[in-house]
Amino acid sequence: MNVLGKWVAVLSRFGQRLEEAFLCLLLAGMILLACLQIALRDVFSGGLLWADPLLRYLVLWSGMFGAAVATRMGKHIGLDLVSYLVPAGVKPWLKLLIHLFSTLVSVALTWAAASFVRNEAEFGGTSLLSIPSWAWNLVFPLAFGLMAFRFFSAGVADLLAIAGKSSARPS
Repeated sequence: MNVLGKWVAVLSRFGQRLEEAFLCLLLAGMILLACLQIALRDVFSGGLLWADPLLRYLVLWSGMFGAAVATRMGKHIGLDLVSYLVPAGVKPWLKLLIHLFSTLVSVALTWAAASFVRNEAEFGGTSLLSIPSWAWNLVFPLAFGLMAFRFFSAGVADLLAIAGKSSARPS
């Protein structure tokens, strides 16, 4: 493996670990905050006013980044009926087509989410803990952009696999 390939592998592993650590922190924060909120309600008949809205945002962030992790692992939700019906020789091309289509959809969602965040920054106000509402919604373009990158990477890998198979065949 060349030096560039090693650096890409190291950066990829670092990104994966960072993403998993972020998700673990989100989950731990949600569990601790929810338990604290339950204890405060049961023991003191009160609670933190900002805890429930914050928990909703944390669930949203963990769900979106969890979807990005599922995309990385190839465990995302997929409706794949056609691959069972096509011959084995067509499956790599179908997989490439699915990844490219998924890339286009994810790019469109990233663009729409970025437009939403831009409008929220222009017209929105503060929502929770004096943080602007657009900052809480940054999860949408970030997660969809990450999914687009992962689908695109999978499509490139599919294309390289197809090219490797076709060049390995004797003519």
